[in-house]
Amino acid sequence: MSRVHHMALLRFKPTATEEKVQALWTALAVLKQKLPGILYFAAGPYASPEGLNQGFTHGFLMTFVDAAARDSYLVHPEHERVKENFLPFVENVVVFDFAE
Repeated sequence: MSRVHHMALLRFKPTATEEKVQALWTALAVLKQKLPGILYFAAGPYASPEGLNQGFTHGFLMTFVDAAARDSYLVHPEHERVKENFLPFVENVVVFDFAE
């Protein structure tokens, strides 16, 4: 079984406060505790001097034990609740998964 890395790049709307951004990271971190198969979670603002972020300001990474755990997370009601609560504050998002 291959681990799956789930990366999301976010551009928040100008109306999104830092408190709202931090609340999203907290909500996603809680999912790591609630849902089986999440091995790792990290999130934060863009921090590279390269300037290749194309306007995306924040990102997060989740690592799952396998594709089945990722697939379960994607449709889980707790994940849907997080999306419902925070997507209104997001202007654009790109998600990219890869297995190793």
